[in-house]
Amino acid sequence: MSDQTVGHTADGVTGRGSSSGAGTDAGRDASGGEPDLAALVGRLDALQRSIASYAYAQNLMNYDAQTVAPAAGAALCGEAMGVMAARGHDLLAGDDTRALLDALDARLDELDDLHRDELRVLRRDHDEQRRVPAQMAADWQRLLAEAYPVWRAAKAADDYASWEPYVDRIVAALRAQAACLDPARPAYDVWLDQFARGCSIQLCDRFFAQVRTTVVPLLDAIVHAGQPDAPAFVHARVPLDAQRALSDAIARLIGLDPARLTFGRTEHPFTLALSRDDVRIAHHWHVDDVLAGVYTTVHEGGHSLYEQHVDPRYDFTCLAGGASADVHESQSRLMENMVGRSRPFMDALLPLLRDAAPDPYARVSADELYRAVNRVEPSLVRTEADELTYSLHIMVRYEVEKRLMAGELSAHDAPAAWNEFTQRYLGIQVPDDAHGILQDAHWAMGYVGYFPSYALGNAYAAQFMAAMRAQRAAKGIDVDAAVSAGDLSPITSWLAEHLWRRGKSADPQQLIADACGAPFDPSFYTRYLVEKFSGIYGL
Repeated sequence: MSDQTVGHTADGVTGRGSSSGAGTDAGRDASGGEPDLAALVGRLDALQRSIASYAYAQNLMNYDAQTVAPAAGAALCGEAMGVMAARGHDLLAGDDTRALLDALDARLDELDDLHRDELRVLRRDHDEQRRVPAQMAADWQRLLAEAYPVWRAAKAADDYASWEPYVDRIVAALRAQAACLDPARPAYDVWLDQFARGCSIQLCDRFFAQVRTTVVPLLDAIVHAGQPDAPAFVHARVPLDAQRALSDAIARLIGLDPARLTFGRTEHPFTLALSRDDVRIAHHWHVDDVLAGVYTTVHEGGHSLYEQHVDPRYDFTCLAGGASADVHESQSRLMENMVGRSRPFMDALLPLLRDAAPDPYARVSADELYRAVNRVEPSLVRTEADELTYSLHIMVRYEVEKRLMAGELSAHDAPAAWNEFTQRYLGIQVPDDAHGILQDAHWAMGYVGYFPSYALGNAYAAQFMAAMRAQRAAKGIDVDAAVSAGDLSPITSWLAEHLWRRGKSADPQQLIADACGAPFDPSFYTRYLVEKFSGIYGL
């Protein structure tokens, strides 16, 4: 989504059914003896292929609805998506599937590593999704199909009143689902964990406190130091056709396979992976902001690189795709900021900008471009935020979401809370709801609990980059020199080996520990921000 919608089709929302394709005998032989292991594994493979096929169809409808479909078709699209969701959830949550999983659990020691990982993840998904009734799952998909065009119109018209009832309905639906999934936990904890395994209100409160104590005073120092206006080349008018071609060139530069990638157009950019061989970037180019288009491409390119490099053994299984939203966001933020806004990357990017827009960029130096793309200025719109203030935008949303889900805040009062936190963290007034609470598509897509993944992703990215640099330096590889020359392979090959290829076979904290040799440590992120922006601003 600037941002991503990779693979999320209301995880944790499901139906109970009795026809999973697994077979009620769970693979028993004709004599009624012990199940044949090969038959059980074959049924597991077939089940996963069916579930993946329904998800494929549902995601394709979702992509179409958000890019080219007319708003008038939303109701029928929602009905079709509801049918797909119900059938897919019946397959995953059905009684026959439970019998199959039980039979395989009894033979766990006989399975190979691949099927053992599949069984572990599928069992977790089955247990979670079985807890929510089928009708609730289908109604949820219909609500989202109805809500998205209402949000889109409300944003365009700055009409929060028309959107307000949907916020209450979406929050109520998510609280009801959370009560089914785990009634012992706060509803917001349930959804944080769905997007970022192991995440919780407690973890986020500690993490955001550390970010707040580091970033808010650093931002205050930069603002009070003052700075010149943004250079004219930042807002030079560049034809959309030239920007579209520039996005293709940038995709090749960062290592994407163009044969497995396509660009579409939407209001709010996102990435959707139908498979590792069919990755869709829904983009939005602005004629007077070519750099926004550049960094949307690099950001969504990070999501796309991850999806294109998942181990092909995981195709049509529950292990396909990225591990979770926070890990996925770590890859988009890593590519956008820690690579794409680094000084070495300017040497590779500037020739592409000069080809696309020779008039404004012919006389721009790499140092000037570096300062321009790292300019710090508190802003209203998250997707336009600079790297330093970005996590402060996430903190605003986190505080509002947390209160909505706890019942401490109603949809009617949410805009005022949003505006208050924006003033507190970013030091700016919100002039209208279109630039405030209406700006993001996430709630219209049911993504309550997703926002913290962006900030956690920033922090993971800093730790991944530190580990990658240390390991490459130990082998005598100069990462910065390679990037300056337009070769990102020292970075992307490390990420592919330590992270991308593993898909969903490991959860976030295990991936971090394995790749970095240590548990998650947010100080890598806060130290990175202080060093980078103190250097740029001479603090």
